[in-house]
Amino acid sequence: MILPENSKSEPVRIPIKKTNFRWWIAALIFVVYTIATADRANLGVALPYIQKEFGISNTEAGTLVSLLFFGYAASQIPGSFIVKRFGVRKVLPTSMFFTSIFTALMATTSSMPFLKFFRVGLGVSEGPLPIACTTTINNWFPSKEKGTVTGLYLAASKFGPVIVPVISVIIIEIYGWREIFLLFAIPGIILALVWYFIIPNKPSESKFCSLEESQYIENEQTAEKKHTDTYNTKKSPLWLDKLIRVKKVNYLKSVSEVFRSWNIIGNALGYLFMVGIVNVIMSWIPTYLITEKHFTSVKMGFLASAPFMGAVVGNLIGGWISDRLLSKRRKPLMLLSALCTSFMMYSLIYAPNNSILLGILLFTTGLLLNLGYSAFSVYSMGVTTKETYPIAYGIVNTGGQIGGAVAPLLVGIILDSYNWHIVFIFLSICSILSLLIISTIDEPIDDTDIETV
Repeated sequence: MILPENSKSEPVRIPIKKTNFRWWIAALIFVVYTIATADRANLGVALPYIQKEFGISNTEAGTLVSLLFFGYAASQIPGSFIVKRFGVRKVLPTSMFFTSIFTALMATTSSMPFLKFFRVGLGVSEGPLPIACTTTINNWFPSKEKGTVTGLYLAASKFGPVIVPVISVIIIEIYGWREIFLLFAIPGIILALVWYFIIPNKPSESKFCSLEESQYIENEQTAEKKHTDTYNTKKSPLWLDKLIRVKKVNYLKSVSEVFRSWNIIGNALGYLFMVGIVNVIMSWIPTYLITEKHFTSVKMGFLASAPFMGAVVGNLIGGWISDRLLSKRRKPLMLLSALCTSFMMYSLIYAPNNSILLGILLFTTGLLLNLGYSAFSVYSMGVTTKETYPIAYGIVNTGGQIGGAVAPLLVGIILDSYNWHIVFIFLSICSILSLLIISTIDEPIDDTDIETV
């Protein structure tokens, strides 16, 4: 129920939702990004076999892992302008199609230079995909649902690595490591066609979205820019709002404002370290389990999924807490995740060899790391307009993917000179740096909110 602006009349009720097509879109985003991240994560399982066949060092293996993320990072800001110019309906299917093509090509070569080239191509192709997904969330969901749906979207980025080790081990046992990439390429091509023919850019353009649902989405988005639910605002304690630097901020309405905003830059730098940790876990944990813990490939497949099972739970819970319990405040869980992750990385130095205990430790690590992970993506929605959000998220994700590219490479270098203990100390320091940077950005709040805190 929302009061019309400048009106003293009775409240106007938002029309009853006749459809819930936006939630079908949320489900499709989950499936699309699950497959996309599976295409990214399958190299981690194949890496020990590639190292053996090609005779490459840990540093070279780290380079192969990182090349995708360098391509991915390089395509973020260009991808944001492409999404802004051409819309999600054209960009997302194109990105998904070429992601699948480059995944398949990795199975076709015995040349390391070509394998590296295809890895870069995979990263560049996939680059616009997260911008398209989060832009869809921003266009199709009111603010009170964006944290939850973004948590679902990022849970997909962790669900891909959940299914990859088990499926990949089965494929390797039956066929070989090359067939992993061929079989994982097929679903993405199908999903690209489904998205193109079913999902338009906006609710008003969809034949599956009723007028009532379209109005509900638009009215809620407009109302939440102009009005504040005072009850929800008061649910956040005063001490917490002071700690997270709650203040009124002006929406970033131009591209230049976005590039000059410390809130966006700080968010990107904090995300840089957190994505770096996630990508190290995704890319190197299978090797860690085989070479350091000496588990069989089958047991490795299940244990390598454990941190991402925890990550799925963490993203879903974190998005819901951010929306419902913290009244759309994003920083608290970002700070909590960074703090907890620093302790969990250090605890892995003393990880047990018992598979059950190690599985529990890896699951807990994934859960805590991802409680605030979705908030890094949602945060920009609170300080930008719909028109400038793709650019802001492009900057944030560029920072994240630079970290995602550099960290696995550095781990390879560390392993060639030191050991896994140094790796986990390095990751713990990365988490602390993220905590310090995120503490400096503001938690945005409206005019009417600022009077209540």
